[in-house]
Amino acid sequence: MLHTLLKSVREYRIRTIISPLLVVSESAIETLIPFLMAAIIDQGIRPGNMSVVIKVGLLLLLMSLCSLILGAGASWFSSQAAAGFAKNLRHDIFSKIQTFSFKNLDHFATSSLVTRLTTDITNIQTAYQMLIRVAVRAPSMLLFSIIMAFLVSRQAGWLFVCVVPVLGIGLFWIVKKSRPLFRQVFRQYDKLNRVVRENLRGIRVVKTYGQQDAEVTKFRQSAKDIAQVFAKAQRIVAFNMPLMQFVISTTMLILSWLGAKLIVGKSLEIGQFVSLFTYSISILYSLNMLAMIFSQLSVSQASAERAVEVLETAPDIVALPNAATQVADGSIDFEHVTFSYPGTDDDQLKDVNLHIDSGAVVGIIGETGTSKTTLVSLIPRLYDVSSGVVRVGGKNVQQYDLKTLRDQVAMVLQNTILFSGTIRENLKWGNPDATDDQLKKVLEQAQAMDFVANLPNVLDTQIEQTGQNVSGGQRQRLTIARALLKQPKILILDNATSATDTQTEARIRQAFKRDLPDVTKLMITQRVGSIIDADQIIIMKRGGIEAVGSHQELLASNQWYRQLYQAQQKFGGGTHE
Repeated sequence: MLHTLLKSVREYRIRTIISPLLVVSESAIETLIPFLMAAIIDQGIRPGNMSVVIKVGLLLLLMSLCSLILGAGASWFSSQAAAGFAKNLRHDIFSKIQTFSFKNLDHFATSSLVTRLTTDITNIQTAYQMLIRVAVRAPSMLLFSIIMAFLVSRQAGWLFVCVVPVLGIGLFWIVKKSRPLFRQVFRQYDKLNRVVRENLRGIRVVKTYGQQDAEVTKFRQSAKDIAQVFAKAQRIVAFNMPLMQFVISTTMLILSWLGAKLIVGKSLEIGQFVSLFTYSISILYSLNMLAMIFSQLSVSQASAERAVEVLETAPDIVALPNAATQVADGSIDFEHVTFSYPGTDDDQLKDVNLHIDSGAVVGIIGETGTSKTTLVSLIPRLYDVSSGVVRVGGKNVQQYDLKTLRDQVAMVLQNTILFSGTIRENLKWGNPDATDDQLKKVLEQAQAMDFVANLPNVLDTQIEQTGQNVSGGQRQRLTIARALLKQPKILILDNATSATDTQTEARIRQAFKRDLPDVTKLMITQRVGSIIDADQIIIMKRGGIEAVGSHQELLASNQWYRQLYQAQQKFGGGTHE
């Protein structure tokens, strides 16, 4: 786990190394100060030797100044290293997520990934800064103080040696008991993030149905679950302080008794006794810091494991070495294709065989849940087949470079997504180097130019998050234009015109026929009128293809298609424009 996380340190490695070196130097100086204080008392103040007091006092002043500078430097370097490490780790996790296939993303809930990129990395950053500063300072102060205590009095030194294992055993028990609970806390954070995300994304639906109180209740329960688990974990961690107080009080009592006995026996000076008390406080303070470190690490370990889980997840879909970077044409072949989603036993597609000519117009229709979207998702390799082969341009899709394949297979979904920014910026996802003339051309093909031209800033009009400031039909037309800008060989429209009126949809089809004759066009729809003039129409049923043919052929041979067409004709939903 540490090896994986430390890969994100990179350019902050030097600062990471410098910080603990400064901390060790600071600790060494601080542990010498009580020793010199004892010399001032025993060799200067008690005999009345002011020259010793002045010399040692000036040395103490210089050492205190050095300690201050070293401490400030260690703080600066550790904060820089921790902030930089967290920045790199966020970048690495986010970049890794971009390589995930849909199968990988199905394994991680969106809310969980958000928690890992925010709360978890903040915890890791805190722990990292603590590890390179406090976690170095505490043991070094502990070690140096015990060594100095031995130099002052061997008996006192052994007292401190005996104290450390007692506290260590207690801390080990606390960490062991609290760690599983902190893992539960972060799972509850994932749940809370999911509730918030769903509410904010669906706030219009919530208000339409008047479910604000139900949503508040759901949020309150999630927050309550976090509080309960976190409180249970903190109750265990809270044993730190009583344990520390017991150890400190017991050590002070024993040291007072031992110091008095040694002073009376003339084997310990008063100044040395004072330094022993200072060392005892330093040792116990170091132990207290170690207790705090263990508490924080208990929280951070769960966060680190969650971050590493993402970093170590291998992308399910990767391009082969020397993958093809050219797609010959837009022909599509399914050869004995079977597919099932991860974690399910049912096959969504069973032994599918299909051939589509390059440049063909293909309609895909079927009842809800008949795997229409699943079928077309295999073409740009959003998922890999369980068995069989999908070919594009005569070549197995697994033999293509992923970017090449997905540049040539443009897919527009029913649930359209636009990103915060201008219309120009959203369209240029299809081609970053596109000119304004190219943008206007694809907008005209998607029948979007009319409404874009009437916007206040035309192409520079700002789109709000998810495109909430434009209508559903306008969003769909903008995403169609974005896909066309890629100049693909295959264009897949998955109910991508469901929010547009039939006249506008008809004009889009006419533009496709006129301007994109060589592009293979696959249209998933529930409107027979949308695909009535397609070269072939595919009727999907659960698990595969029920029938393939032209509109007239299916009217004559398929009862379900005929009944759907007649019903839509009767109610005006399938009129051919």
